[in-house]
Amino acid sequence: MLELNYLREKKEEAIARLGKRNNPSFAPLVERALEIDLQKRNIQVQLDGQLAELNQSAKSIGAMMQAGKKDEAESLKGRVAEMKDSSQVLRADLTDAENKLTEILYQLPNAPHDLVKSGKTPEENEEVFSEGDIPKLHEGAQPHWELTTKYKLIDFETGVKITGAGFPLYTGKGAKLQRALINFFLDEATAAGYGEVMPPHLVNESSAYGTGQLPDKEGQMYHATVDNLYLIPTAEVPVTNIFRDVILQENELPIKHCAYTPCFRREAGSYGKDVRGLNRLHQFDKVEIVQIAHPDQSYQLLEEMVEHVKGLLRKLQLPYRILRLCGGDMGFASAMTYDFEVYSTAQQRWLEVSSVSNFETYQSNRLKCRFKTEAKKTQLVHTLNGSALALPRIVASLLENHQKPDGIHMPEALRPYTGFDIISG
Repeated sequence: MLELNYLREKKEEAIARLGKRNNPSFAPLVERALEIDLQKRNIQVQLDGQLAELNQSAKSIGAMMQAGKKDEAESLKGRVAEMKDSSQVLRADLTDAENKLTEILYQLPNAPHDLVKSGKTPEENEEVFSEGDIPKLHEGAQPHWELTTKYKLIDFETGVKITGAGFPLYTGKGAKLQRALINFFLDEATAAGYGEVMPPHLVNESSAYGTGQLPDKEGQMYHATVDNLYLIPTAEVPVTNIFRDVILQENELPIKHCAYTPCFRREAGSYGKDVRGLNRLHQFDKVEIVQIAHPDQSYQLLEEMVEHVKGLLRKLQLPYRILRLCGGDMGFASAMTYDFEVYSTAQQRWLEVSSVSNFETYQSNRLKCRFKTEAKKTQLVHTLNGSALALPRIVASLLENHQKPDGIHMPEALRPYTGFDIISG
């Protein structure tokens, strides 16, 4: 949630930054938020004045009674009763204004960083880095959905029988490859200073609001309605919510966590070639890295997180590129996002495998996650997270790009985790 002080003090800047998202509804929402904020503050002034007058009147009534001025005291009691009724009305008006203001602020996304370009579609994203040569595959090379059947790695049909489309059943070396990648990513993250946690896989409504999944993405999450719990779309949600309603000390920052979890996404509206095989799933595995950071350090830490993901892809020997997303393609809560895409040679297309984002104070304002400075002032932290990495498209790219006539060769860095060098036969 955008900070109210920022909207008050830098309204034009906020509107200009939100304009990069190419949604004309955001500027009127800012104006409406400030209008209600002014009403709320005026009501608060009136209420404070009445409460002060009530307090003084109570003292005056006592003094009048002691002085034998009973009639004057009774008259003032009548006035006090009127002010109490009026105060109740003002309190109700204040609560109503606060609720309306919160509702509007929830509808406003984060304001994109200055480096983020204006745009509407993925085609307007900015490529900022690329590395690795696209391999030339042998004649007869196959896409991953053919390879997984050939080598009995994934049983998509049985997954459909058990649950439905988008819930694959991993078998044999396919299951071992999943476990190997999870352990590899976790070991790399802990070596980089991320403390591992194992969070719950369902979260409550407050947690979903805290990281910005609600009210923006309710249609994309699986909702256990009886208990009003949500299956997590990413470990970002429970891990970041560790710090909801927490005041940290400045010397504790940054705090770095990593977590492996399954992730659940309805992916409503997905169709066509983009959903074939592992390209788009309803349940998949991912290792997430999260940082709780000092505002002065967050963009340096964002670059460090980008370098961490680069290192993973280098070790997996996969060609990749990095895109800085334009305003219209960024997530609702993000101020800046880098997407990593790996080239799938068999499909002849780029596949997104990671997003690394800085949310600045957008999430921490909702979470009420703050830190105390050395001067004993409280300040909102910045929150960051990134996929390091999501498994489905990594597996797809590994299978497709590392296939040779005799089988699929595992990258050197992965072999201690898989226990095999090649998938064949």
